[in-house]
Amino acid sequence: MTAAATTPGMIDISGSHKVPFTRLVRVELRKMADTRAGFWLLISVALVTAAILVIFLLAAPDGELTFLNFMGATATPQGFILPVMGILLITSEWGQRTALTTFALEPSRARVIGAKVVAALLIGLAAIVIAIVLAALATVLGGQDNAWENIGADDFGKFALLQISGILQGLAFGLLLLNSAAAIVLYFVLPIAFNIIVTLWDKMQDIAPWVDLGTSQQPLFSGVNLSGDEWAQLATSSAIWILLPLLVGLVRVMRAEVK
Repeated sequence: MTAAATTPGMIDISGSHKVPFTRLVRVELRKMADTRAGFWLLISVALVTAAILVIFLLAAPDGELTFLNFMGATATPQGFILPVMGILLITSEWGQRTALTTFALEPSRARVIGAKVVAALLIGLAAIVIAIVLAALATVLGGQDNAWENIGADDFGKFALLQISGILQGLAFGLLLLNSAAAIVLYFVLPIAFNIIVTLWDKMQDIAPWVDLGTSQQPLFSGVNLSGDEWAQLATSSAIWILLPLLVGLVRVMRAEVK
C-alpha cells in the first residue's frame, strides 16, 4: 500500500490511466470553434475561398480558367487565415487564462502542445480539401477544354506544403509570444520587413533564398520541379522561420509559470 493511500484526505491516482491523446486532439479541435473569433475564422476559410474562386471565374480570361490556376487562387486567402488560426489556438489559452485548467487536467505540457499541433494540421488538411473541391467545381463551371492539363501529384503536394508551412509558422509564433495581437502582427510584419531588407540590400541577394522563407517558397508557385538547391534553400529558410521559433516557443511554454 502506498503512502498516499494511507494518508488521510489523500487519493492514490498512481494507477490512473493517462488521458488518451486522441481525446486531447478532439478537445483542441473543439476549442477552435468555442470562441467567436475561432468560429468565424473556421467559417471564413470556406467563404473566402469560395469568394476568391468566384471572382477569379468572373474576372480571369478564358484561357486562364484552369484547375491549377483556380487552386493557386485559393493559396493567398488560406495563407492569411490558417496561420492566424494556429496562433489563436496557442495564445487563447494564455489570453483567456484557461492554461491553468488545461495543464491541471493534463499535466504534460508537451502532450497538450502536441495535440494542438495535430488539431491545427487536421484543420489545415480539411481546408486544403475544401480548396481542391471548390477549385474543381469552379473549373467545371469555367468549361475550358484544356483546364485539366498538366496536373500532377506534385502540384497537390506543393500546395499542401505551402499551407502546412503557414500553419506551423503561426503555431511557432504563438508559442514564442503567447499573445494573440503581438504574434499576429509579428507574423505578418517581420517576414515582410525582412524580405524588403533582402531585396534592397545587394549583398543579401545571393543568400536571400537561404534565409528568407518568402523567397525560397517562390518556386512552389512556378509549376516546375524544384532543383536540389531549391529544396535545400526551402529547408534552410523553414528551419530559421518555423523550426527555430517553434523550438524556442516550446521551451518557453514548458518553463513558463502558469497563472
